[in-house]
Amino acid sequence: MTDTTRKAARPVPPAAPAGPGRAAPAPSRTRLSRRLTPWLFLAAPLALLLTFTYAPIANMVAYSFTDWDGVSPELNWTGTGNYTELLTRSELFEVFFISGYYLVASAVQIVLALYFATVLSFDVRFRNFFKGVLFFPYLINGVAIGFVFLYFFQDGGTLDSVLGLLGVETDHAWLGTPFSANTSLAGVSVWRHLGLNFVLFLGAIQSIPGELYEAAEIDGANRWQQFRHIIAPGIRPVLSLSVILSVSGSLSVFEIPYIMTGGATGTETFVIQTVKLAFQFNKTGLASAAAVVLLLIVLAVTWVQRRIVPDEKVDLV
Repeated sequence: MTDTTRKAARPVPPAAPAGPGRAAPAPSRTRLSRRLTPWLFLAAPLALLLTFTYAPIANMVAYSFTDWDGVSPELNWTGTGNYTELLTRSELFEVFFISGYYLVASAVQIVLALYFATVLSFDVRFRNFFKGVLFFPYLINGVAIGFVFLYFFQDGGTLDSVLGLLGVETDHAWLGTPFSANTSLAGVSVWRHLGLNFVLFLGAIQSIPGELYEAAEIDGANRWQQFRHIIAPGIRPVLSLSVILSVSGSLSVFEIPYIMTGGATGTETFVIQTVKLAFQFNKTGLASAAAVVLLLIVLAVTWVQRRIVPDEKVDLV
């Protein structure tokens, strides 16, 4: 046999089976289905997001460059006329000063939520009961809260009756002057939204390893030192998120002052003014421009906050 015949007669070794460390190549159809599966799950939420969020925003931006009244099928292009009117009419931006009351209320709300979350994160009697009491107002509809506190603050209402039982006689109209009305409304906002921040802080505090508290107690650290050196650094990302939500919420307050006063007595916020422009004065184009300006302000404030207090990875262990 020649060398060529011997080479041809040698048996060909079988292909090595795919072991645990060597995966067989997946067919192209399987790879395609793996790539499409996540998008199939995301199709419904993405469709809802585009339909009810981004499409209305795009329409709002388009309407802000027109003089549409919200009813007529015809609308005329006005360019930047609505934005020019917003910037040149000072009374349209004066309502932003009302947000100062809610900014102060947000600071009080964060401090109270952080205090209660810190206290109730330790072993306290009836702490589950107090957790429910603090979070319950956030579960109530804002319209219902507005009507409840409308009777609470009215002349001869619940607040006056309670003060009368305590021997304090007052004929003060709680919603009759701009200062007292805005202070009362801001207090209602604190009562309602305190539970959300409380739950956020409580969850962040409880995610801190318990060994750190044990080591701190062995070293003789008191509660304030534990808060300063363990809790505060550990919840910094959640605290930053809470501040962003509070500031943006303060700039876009609507339901409580709208239900309780309708924007009267100097309680009109920017959102209430925008709603009145659209549905009371039929200036949908101008109202759309105001909504775009508010959106840009909220985004700018959020960006500044993120630049000043960037997210940092917290490693306490």
